[in-house]
Amino acid sequence: MSWSESLDLSATWGVNGCCVDVLGAEQAGAQALVHFGPACLSPPARPLPIAFVLGQRSVALELCAKAFEAQNPDPTVPVVLLSEPACAHALEALATLLRPRYLDLLVSSPALPLPVSSLNPDPEPLERFGRRFPLAPGRCLEEYGAFYVGGSEAISDPDLDPDLSRLLLGWAPGRPFSSCCPDTGRTQDEGARAWRLRARRRYLVERARDARVVGLLAGTLGVARHREALAHLRNLTQAAGKRSYVLALGRPTPAKLANFPEVDVFVLLACPLGALATQPSGSFFRPVLAPCELEAACNPAWPPPGLAPHLTHYADLLPGSPFHVPLPPPDSELWDTPDVSLITGDLRPPSAWKPSTDPGCSALTPRPQLELAESSPAASFLSSRSWQGLQPCLGQTPVTAAVPGRRGIAIAYEDEGSS
Repeated sequence: MSWSESLDLSATWGVNGCCVDVLGAEQAGAQALVHFGPACLSPPARPLPIAFVLGQRSVALELCAKAFEAQNPDPTVPVVLLSEPACAHALEALATLLRPRYLDLLVSSPALPLPVSSLNPDPEPLERFGRRFPLAPGRCLEEYGAFYVGGSEAISDPDLDPDLSRLLLGWAPGRPFSSCCPDTGRTQDEGARAWRLRARRRYLVERARDARVVGLLAGTLGVARHREALAHLRNLTQAAGKRSYVLALGRPTPAKLANFPEVDVFVLLACPLGALATQPSGSFFRPVLAPCELEAACNPAWPPPGLAPHLTHYADLLPGSPFHVPLPPPDSELWDTPDVSLITGDLRPPSAWKPSTDPGCSALTPRPQLELAESSPAASFLSSRSWQGLQPCLGQTPVTAAVPGRRGIAIAYEDEGSS
């Protein structure tokens, strides 16, 4: 019996197009999945055999090799070969053309799921950015520059590519990064684009620090540890003295998010590519952040952006990850550090998470009348507006008989004349 006869195969796309739709497969009773097209390669929330068909895009190896030599004249500088998923099949052939001259050359590969029965005595390679890096013992990825094969000259805004944005944000700022079009061999230094993306991230961190109400968007239910990540983000906002709403809206759109005007910033809990896909759009009523920006804004122990990589996957923020930074205890002096907003110039108040040392604060004090002790951010926002909706006025409107209404279209009713 062949593999296709013994398993039920389902070719699906996730909500963001790059995620494996394990929820849909579970509802359909599928025993395995085949995912076509670009993939973020995030671990699924439920164990299920998955086969990825990333596609194979043609790559002009000679043109790309010449472009690599032009961008890296020094053959002793360590460089990593990267590519979009559809060009990953050509990286080893490109490295074969370059290795006679470049000795310190590293070839990355997509982090596809490994078979359970495979026994490999070699140490597991470093896995980051949805790729595997076979580093030699004693070497680290921050020592290498990057040469990315992918993209297209027909794209008007290259910043809309979430895969390249993820690499530019997370790569070491001091190392060179260049991209090459696989069709024409045209190269481009990505240093300016990486600086622009990091500046945008720092601005979003400041917006998150100024925010009082945070909307947590549950953008994925099929990626592993999403419940743990949601609880971690809620704990972050509570520790920073902010209020949070958890919203399950599917794919976020400007029309959906505009229904919550009391929310200052939104945080999209999604896969690494989905969390960066909505950032370049300027049509959102409020900014949409990635979980890493909220961590940098609410955790005073988090290192400055220049000393830590930008984490594009929320799993890197959770316990067990080498990048996890636990929250300081409530009595830590880090919560009392003065902080000034770089956007408004105002002094931010200290977090309300630290318990008060006043012994009289726990005593009950009588109130002369019934008062609302605490209201929701939505109620507070509505009470501050001059127009608070239509008033029903039950029993105050006189009852009248039905009369004919206007006829025609809005720009020319029949009773308006020819004016």
